[in-house]
Order: sequence, then structure tokens, then C-alpha cells
Amino acid sequence: MNSRKFEKARVLVVGDVMLDRYWFGEVSRISPEAPVPVVKVGRIEERLGGAANVARNVSALGARVTLLSVTGQDEAGDCLDRLLTQEKIRAVLHRDPGISTTIKLRVVGRQQQLLRIDFETQPSHEILLSALADFREMLADADAVILSDYGKGGLTHIGQMIELAKAAGKPVLVDPKGEDYDRYHGATLLTPNRSEFRDVAGGWKNEEELVTKAQQLRQRLDLQALLVTRSEEGMTLFREGSVLHEHTLAREVFDVSGAGDTVIATLAVMMASGADMDEAVRMANRAAGIVVGKLGTAVVHQEELFGADVE
Repeated sequence: MNSRKFEKARVLVVGDVMLDRYWFGEVSRISPEAPVPVVKVGRIEERLGGAANVARNVSALGARVTLLSVTGQDEAGDCLDRLLTQEKIRAVLHRDPGISTTIKLRVVGRQQQLLRIDFETQPSHEILLSALADFREMLADADAVILSDYGKGGLTHIGQMIELAKAAGKPVLVDPKGEDYDRYHGATLLTPNRSEFRDVAGGWKNEEELVTKAQQLRQRLDLQALLVTRSEEGMTLFREGSVLHEHTLAREVFDVSGAGDTVIATLAVMMASGADMDEAVRMANRAAGIVVGKLGTAVVHQEELFGADVE
């Protein structure tokens, strides 16, 4: 595929956004108050997290992206808005004064995460209905839809969103969370990782048993396809009557955080650009192999994905 097609691809990302905040510091002593390390913070970093990181990945590939989500009317929501603007991501953020923007605060010392503190509250019913109304309007300008579920309440109406996208003829890709997969019924493609799939379908002793469980789940949920990302084992696509496996391409793994965001973003951009699902999975696997070789919630750029093919 010519990478220039990415520039015309339009992807709508909907889901739970969050602010990833990092406090980096030195550890030189143990607290006299409790047997815990004292971290002297020397640097603070703020990054886009959740569905916002998915949108960042879509943008990095050169496609046009719109993000629809809910945040609080607070400092963290302002920070997310600012970071999205810096990344040139068009965002429609419904600001709910009754909630706190989701924050994941990580304290890092000696290049090791020592503590994570989460701040989160569920969005209000009124704000969610307002976001659903926007979703109806925004579908017309999308070639593909990503529903990025992090279990924070922003996708309460996901069933209606899937039906609306299907009625509009838009492929809808879902990154799932939790054990209630019935809420994703009718999606085009579901992308659980190995652990998430095991929690829902149960364990397997061999590849044949995995295929059986995956196809049963795909049929029960009326999915066109189910993609199970399997870490060092690569990823496997299950469709009616076919199984496609892509072996991992990672040469060296530094950090797997955010790799699922890169995978679903690449899949959506490829499909929005007219690629078939087999080709989309091959490129998503290539992107995953690149991004796990980077530190932190990184992204893959177009020139890295296509190499010499970029014109």
C-alpha cells in the first residue's frame, strides 16, 4: 500500500482518555516514618493516555483523527486538552464539572516504578448522552471507528455506538476491557490481548483448543473477526473459516506499555485506507514489533512502518 493513502484516511476514536503523569527522582534513603524509599522528585512528565494515546498513534501514522471523550472540568482536563493540541489532534472533549479527569500517577526511582496512584470517577448520565449525540453526527466524517474501552465509564453506550456505526457502513474496531464481552456484540473487529482473552474464554492446552475457543467467541458475539494479540507469540486473526497467524517481529523488547494502542490504531488506519484485513494485521504486527523496542508509551511513524516504501 502506498503510504500517501494514509493522509486521506479519517479515523474517529471514542473512549476513555486519561493523563499519564510521571514523577522521576533519585532514591538515596529509606523513610524514618515507614520502611519505604524516599524519592526526591527531579522531573515531571505528562503524556496522553488511554483513548488519547490511541488517537496519538493514528495521528503519528499521518491519518486524520478525531477524538471524542469525557474529562473533568479540572487542571488535568486542561492538561489533556493542551497535549492534544500540541499533537495536532482534533478533540471534542465533554467537560463534566462533577467528575475528576482520570489520572495515572507513576512514581519512578532508580529507573523502576515504585508506586502508581489512580484518580478517577464515572461520568454523569447527561454528559454521556451528549457525547452519544455527537457520535451520531461525527460518524459521517469517519472511514473507520475505534472504541477504546479502559473501563472508566466513557463507553456506557457502546452497544448503541456499534449499531450506529454498522448502520452507517463504518468498520468499528473495539479494544475491550473486563469480562462482559456481550456489550461488544456486532463489532467488526475485537482486539483482546492474550490475558484478556483467557479471562473471558478460559485457558487452552494447545493451538487447536485456542482456535476452537476463539471461533466460538467470535460467532457468539457476531464479530467479523477476532484478533488475539499474544505478546512474544505474535498475533492471530480469527474469521469465518480462516485463521491467520503473524509471528512477532520484535528484535528487542524494552517496553510493552501502549502496544495495544499502536496495534488497533494501525489496523484502523489501514482499513480506513482501503486495505483488506489480512494486510491490516500484517502492518499492525510490524508496528507492534517497532513500538515495543521503544521506552514508554511510544508511537510508530509512517516512515518507520513503510521504510523505503514511503514516497
